[in-house]
Amino acid sequence: MADAFYDYVRGRSETVPPGYSEAGLRVYRHLVYLGACQMVEAHYPDIRAQLGEAPWQALMEAFVRQSQWSSHFYGDIQDAFLAFLAHEAA
Repeated sequence: MADAFYDYVRGRSETVPPGYSEAGLRVYRHLVYLGACQMVEAHYPDIRAQLGEAPWQALMEAFVRQSQWSSHFYGDIQDAFLAFLAHEAA
């Protein structure tokens, strides 16, 4: 059940796990996305400026959905973001 929760929150699935409300999980998904965006932008502000808003949002959505980021601490996102970019560039 935890996997279904994480898959929904990260945008990997649109199926709401049993026991959760869609509205609540959508808010949680948005908060995870915002937190990731804020932490990445804090370390790499030039990326957002160079990409522009729409490509930045697409990059961050892909990062949250596809990366191997598994830490419960937003501070660890920097390393996961670099690994994601390296994987996407390969």
